[in-house]
Amino acid sequence: MSEAAVLTSLDNGVLTITLNRPAQRNAMNQALVTDLRAALAAAGTDDAARVVILRGAGGNFCAGADIAEMAQARTLPIGQGRDPLAVLNEGFGELCLAVVNCPRPVVAVAQGAVIGGGFGLACAADLTLGTPDTRMRLSETTLGLIPAQIAPFLVARLGHARANRLALTAATITGAQALELGLIHELCDAQETLDEAIEGAAMTFKKSAPGALAATKALLRRALFEPPEALIAHAADIFAAAARGPEGMEGMMAFLEKRAPSWAR
Repeated sequence: MSEAAVLTSLDNGVLTITLNRPAQRNAMNQALVTDLRAALAAAGTDDAARVVILRGAGGNFCAGADIAEMAQARTLPIGQGRDPLAVLNEGFGELCLAVVNCPRPVVAVAQGAVIGGGFGLACAADLTLGTPDTRMRLSETTLGLIPAQIAPFLVARLGHARANRLALTAATITGAQALELGLIHELCDAQETLDEAIEGAAMTFKKSAPGALAATKALLRRALFEPPEALIAHAADIFAAAARGPEGMEGMMAFLEKRAPSWAR
């Protein structure tokens, strides 16, 4: 029996999701994409999961799409339906959306190879950690392909000009360069430092109310694509709902009573 493409473990509110194809540098085949989407969906409905850590087995984050599987899909007839390659590619976009739309904060541990679709996953995460061995690259055009589904997430993280340059040049970005560009948020110089950064990020997110974090993520996502005037009434309504809800009441009472709120204990 083959090993699971994705491994999960839950410890003290931290759900670690590990891409588990180390021999392929965690390249994403259809099984991995399906299992990863399922794990993210489960995290969003599990009250015990407060923070999601997304990482790769074997010292690499993700080397992008599984080119062997893609080549096989190219041999399938199109027939009367959609092109099998289009269906396969669409799944990668849905996966990045699953990361963005996950109501839990998602921390990507971008070690080693972070290529193509893996680059997109790192950009979709709320917080991305890197190491000196991090190597990020948008390699699609060198293969005659297009960074199709991940393009919106690249632009959201980098802005158009930087995303355009990296996508067209296929340049390899080191961990230090990724930090300077804002691709990663923290560069950890050793395994011990990385472990501390992961633990610190989890502790930071757990200080905030789960519902408030989820609503904030959703609002900021809308703010990427909608003008401020279109969000004023909506933002006011969700603010009022939060203030009147159990989290808002507990948070304000905790502040007045000079104690930690229930979710941060």
